[in-house]
Amino acid sequence: MSAIAALLAARGVPTSGSDAHDGPALPGLRAAGVEVHVGHDPTHVGRARTVVVSSAVRESNPELVRAREQGLRVLHRSQALAALMSDRDAVAVAGAHGKTTTSAMIATALVAQGADPSFAIGGSVLSQDGPLGGSRDGQGSVFVAEADESDGSFLAYEPLVAVVTNVEPDHLDHYGTREAFEEAFVQFAGRLRPGGLLVACADDDGARRLVERVREPLAARGVEVVTYGRSADADVAVGDLRPEGDRWVVTLTARPEPTAPAGAAPTVVTVRLAVPGEHNALDAAAAWAALRRLGVAPQAAAAGLESFVGTGRRFEDRGTVAGVRVVDDYAHHPTEVAALLRAARSVAGEGRVLVLFQPHLFSRTRTFAQEFAEAFALADVVVVTDVYAAREDPDPQVTGALITDRVPAGTVASFVPGRLEAARAVATAARAGDLVLTVGAGDVTELGPVVLELLAAGAGGDPGLDRP
Repeated sequence: MSAIAALLAARGVPTSGSDAHDGPALPGLRAAGVEVHVGHDPTHVGRARTVVVSSAVRESNPELVRAREQGLRVLHRSQALAALMSDRDAVAVAGAHGKTTTSAMIATALVAQGADPSFAIGGSVLSQDGPLGGSRDGQGSVFVAEADESDGSFLAYEPLVAVVTNVEPDHLDHYGTREAFEEAFVQFAGRLRPGGLLVACADDDGARRLVERVREPLAARGVEVVTYGRSADADVAVGDLRPEGDRWVVTLTARPEPTAPAGAAPTVVTVRLAVPGEHNALDAAAAWAALRRLGVAPQAAAAGLESFVGTGRRFEDRGTVAGVRVVDDYAHHPTEVAALLRAARSVAGEGRVLVLFQPHLFSRTRTFAQEFAEAFALADVVVVTDVYAAREDPDPQVTGALITDRVPAGTVASFVPGRLEAARAVATAARAGDLVLTVGAGDVTELGPVVLELLAAGAGGDPGLDRP
């Protein structure tokens, strides 16, 4: 929502908005010319002619009630974003996880190449030259957008390039079944413009099924399909990730394009990433394939990706105190958590990995409790808080204990409902050389500084919480 507000203001549209609480996005919006209110009140609607809402806004919201009473046009955020993209070559990145990083990689590489793109991404984009924010209104022809599949709203877009990082079932509170979730991605691919490109991960079962279903219909419309991954049949093969100084290096090998002469050699490039983790190597391959369709030369695309240094809340370094490094991450699905912990292991070296995890949504916690528990077997210590409800009503039968009760032996797991108490528990457990992760899509991000303060005050090193 903040990205859309900033883009509308940049295009000269008088824009106002409200949030339930003050937060880090609001000062930037004020600086961009957006009239910002903290708290919701019907008077905030004022003389507006259009009201834009997200799926988190309920019909009982007083501003939405006033808009309905006045007969104002009400748009979902995806409809507003689609309007902003309508005159550009849109790149829409979807998937249960990886879409923020992949879209940010594409945007950063385009900026590095001087393409002056526009973008709207669900996180602050970082680059070697400083933060780019979550949105940008460029004068170039390309608009990069993170396409949210959680409520089906990504079906509002008609992109030139669509990237699908995975089709792993999530958001079943909205879709009901895996089949319905996968069908939405089929429809998403069907909205590609003639002459466009679908980029999909060959390592993901759901994405492979998607490609099998849509390849022929898309070909009939002149839409190309490119797959990427470690699978032997991937069009863009991803090599092993290896550390090299302060970089993580991966080799991409792309099959010759269909228009290439017979016997043409594969295209091989080396990408030197500033971010760790095999999942980031896969995201870089997806971004590279998209950049190629946008006219960026192979080596230039690889060089552009080196400018990407991360996004807010994706392995974001919050500081080091008493030899303990604290990192914040948005991971809120079991596959994301497992990928995060594998990356953390590669960074922590001989140190332990400690996790402060806040589950996001009662429905997701109930559905994936076992999968979360198995992912946390990759950590040494995990402290789980109560569930962050977000858009859902509380479910007294679902707590963080559903996860900790299932964590395999070998990992010290504790359910500590209160956020501040949980922060104290993980700070107390930490000792010099450890890596502490604050993880989740809710307000757990606020606890990184709290952990650092506790460490500075002398918390840490409790032998009773060491790994057995």
